[in-house]
Amino acid sequence: MELILKIAWRNILRHKGKSIIIGIIIFLGSLIMTLGNGVIAGMEHGLQKNIVAGFTGDIVIISEKQETDNVLFTVMGKAIEPIYNFLDIKKMLAQKEYIEKFLPAGRDMAMILNEEGGAPGFAFLLGVDFGKYEEMFPHSMKPIEGKLPKDNERGAIIPTNRRKEFYDFMGLWYLPSKEKFNVKNFKEAVKEEPDMGNIKLKDSIIFLGYSDKNTTQDIRLDVKGIVKFNALNTIFGHYNLVDIESFRECLGFFSGVSRQVNLSEEKKKILEMENENLDELFSEGVFADLPSNAFIGGKNKKTAAPIQTDLKLTPVPAALPGSDIDKEAGAYNVIFVKLKKGISLEDGLKKINRDLKENNLKSRAVSWKKAFGFLGSMAIVIKGALVGFVMLIFFVAVIIIVNTLTMAAIERTTEIGMMRAIGARKSFIGTMFLGETGILTVIFGGAGIIAGVIVVKIIPLFNITSDNDMVQLLFGGDSLFPVLSLSDIFITTVQLLFVTTIAVIYPIKIAKGITPLEAIARD
Repeated sequence: MELILKIAWRNILRHKGKSIIIGIIIFLGSLIMTLGNGVIAGMEHGLQKNIVAGFTGDIVIISEKQETDNVLFTVMGKAIEPIYNFLDIKKMLAQKEYIEKFLPAGRDMAMILNEEGGAPGFAFLLGVDFGKYEEMFPHSMKPIEGKLPKDNERGAIIPTNRRKEFYDFMGLWYLPSKEKFNVKNFKEAVKEEPDMGNIKLKDSIIFLGYSDKNTTQDIRLDVKGIVKFNALNTIFGHYNLVDIESFRECLGFFSGVSRQVNLSEEKKKILEMENENLDELFSEGVFADLPSNAFIGGKNKKTAAPIQTDLKLTPVPAALPGSDIDKEAGAYNVIFVKLKKGISLEDGLKKINRDLKENNLKSRAVSWKKAFGFLGSMAIVIKGALVGFVMLIFFVAVIIIVNTLTMAAIERTTEIGMMRAIGARKSFIGTMFLGETGILTVIFGGAGIIAGVIVVKIIPLFNITSDNDMVQLLFGGDSLFPVLSLSDIFITTVQLLFVTTIAVIYPIKIAKGITPLEAIARD
């Protein structure tokens, strides 16, 4: 082996031109592969940090009646099936050791009414308990104006990019109640000097909710804060956050603080009857068996005389607005779940779906990628494109190295033929070529990997940012932040060795096929 390396090193020095060309190709290939793997790793790390830790969690629980998994960015804001049994689901989740945190929420779309008579706007709504939202996704956003609401405070939070869109489309500039107009923020968003005579300032916003039952309900909420998400603000900023009770009122969902009525078992059976059975309730046979003082429509059925009834419904006192159990008794339609560290997404999905089914909780769990809809799919596509790009670099590098090494072998026909003539075997010739390529790979490939690591460390210093949704998915956040761990560097090294090993196979075959006669004939 020592002899092989000495001969290989001597040959590299004797053929410096060809060796440098091959070395540069290997250097560039390893550099690009290192950068590509750094961007891919940075994207995965960014998406995990910014989406999972800052907006959706690992898993989203939805109703089993929900037709599609895409519940966060549905086309045209299609209504999401409600979940009425959160308290039962909560009890199950709280007992599972693989669950770290969970947060129920309401998600739907609403119209923004324009009080000035202009065109209305539209926005996604996310109804949450503000305090629990901050616990679930701590420091995911920061207030630009105003403040973040407290636990039981009612109001709305508007992201910066949604405020700009409302202004561009409706001509309304929203600002927190009791806050002064911020000229600097206006200039940064709109890119123009404010004309105070034409700007319509609003410190409250009117949401008009609508359901699949053709019912509508509008609700006015004070604007509590204008916020910016710390990452992926363009994507997450599609959502306006409101308190959960306001969300329910706006969308016509069952509210946790609504008055309730105690019903006897007989009355519950009546309410649970199907439509066809309700007709039987008012048949002659039923009335014939009623007592003479039965109350029906305010008259005695047998005497037709108006009577008083002693039948009374006993109302339960209204639920206290500050009670968590009362708010949680209302309807939701999504539940965000974070898994504990060490639990893979696939394993977590299997466990939670199994437990939901065993407890007959009439809901199912989907991954954040599926819940994110086309944006989650685009993240997968972009990652696939990056992997494909790196593989393309592999392919191009293999072709170039093969051609270069093959030409080098042919040009060295005389040298190789003479070595064969004095007794060198084919295996020796092949090992010699492999040694030359290995030395070049170690020197130039190693230099390329080191240079790639340095570039990966330098790129974040330039603070390359973008407001484009797709580019942000490529970045894994608002800015390009590639990362490389030791495992990523190891993978790049293995990829480089694989490329050069594949590339040297054909040139070795050519070199081993050279005979002494060919060397004599060429001379």
